[in-house]
Amino acid sequence: MDERSDGQIGVVAALVRSSFLVNAVYAEAGREHGLTPQQGQLLCVLMAQPYGMGELSTMLGLAKSSLTGLVDRTERNGLVRRVPDRSDSRAVQVALTPRGSRVAEAFYTETCRRLEKLPAGLSAADRDTLAALLGRVVLDNKVPVVFMEPDQSVPTARRR
Repeated sequence: MDERSDGQIGVVAALVRSSFLVNAVYAEAGREHGLTPQQGQLLCVLMAQPYGMGELSTMLGLAKSSLTGLVDRTERNGLVRRVPDRSDSRAVQVALTPRGSRVAEAFYTETCRRLEKLPAGLSAADRDTLAALLGRVVLDNKVPVVFMEPDQSVPTARRR
């Protein structure tokens, strides 16, 4: 049972249910742009810069074989391309194509719009508190930067 005797949801259930909520937003926005949620996540990550397959595997939490399939499908759709890695001639990086950049921007904008609506019933102070608390959980757990802040015009620097 999710609810405690005081009618509140515990932290574990709240985190799990909120992850389902965010995944549903990705799925809905993705359908409008002909993307799977995973393709949408990949495009959002690549908005900042091209990444190597190993980095993408870590950032997206995918096994290398799953990532290869995801990149293959997204490449066939003309949204990403593999480019030689300048620092390692044996490796490739995955980069957005011009079409991929346009689709990524549209998907990102729509996803942000939908996500902004989720806490609409909260006061500005409660929204700030929610952001601070979730931000702390994310930073404490060293979650990679996979989604830029909506108000950032320049992508954040790559974190390692």
